[in-house]
Amino acid sequence: MSQIAVDPPRRHRLSVSDYYRMAEVGILSPDARVELIDGEIIDMAPIGSRHNAIVDRLAVRLQKAVGELAIVRTQGSVSLGSYSEPEPDIALLRPNADSYWSAQPSAADIFLLVEVAGSSLRYDRDVKIPLYAQHLVPEVWLIDIETLRLTQYRSPSRTGYSSIHEPDLGMPLILEALGNMPVDLSSLFPR
Repeated sequence: MSQIAVDPPRRHRLSVSDYYRMAEVGILSPDARVELIDGEIIDMAPIGSRHNAIVDRLAVRLQKAVGELAIVRTQGSVSLGSYSEPEPDIALLRPNADSYWSAQPSAADIFLLVEVAGSSLRYDRDVKIPLYAQHLVPEVWLIDIETLRLTQYRSPSRTGYSSIHEPDLGMPLILEALGNMPVDLSSLFPR
């Protein structure tokens, strides 16, 4: 009996330009809640009231802390290479002359990314955070809205973050990428 060598089917990865073209021609509706991760279009979970409250509270605290030293962007895309354009809940970005009018911010423009997660916790932790590390995003915060915990990821390499811990939110968090700027998160979660 002869065996036929069977190669596994090849997956077609979409590029960022393919992704935008799909939106331009109407394959992706303008209000679609999707993001491009490693060449695949991923549906995003609906945003609930607790998720929105944390994003709003954190955006205010970050804006107060950084002033004009950074752009605080909520629910906006960032470009990570040719095959990924995730949409973190908050991005703390290096200011530029046109406020990213002409292009999405890239990894070199990012001080901090924040993912606020409920049902998406495992995906954010196991897929998106390694993607951010691979692109050397200097710091990521993952906020679990079920347990009201913040996990801080620092010291990226192409294989992951080497510094991962849950800080005491009773003390200011330090943004290393902005000259060790403190951010008060003591009242981020409702009591």
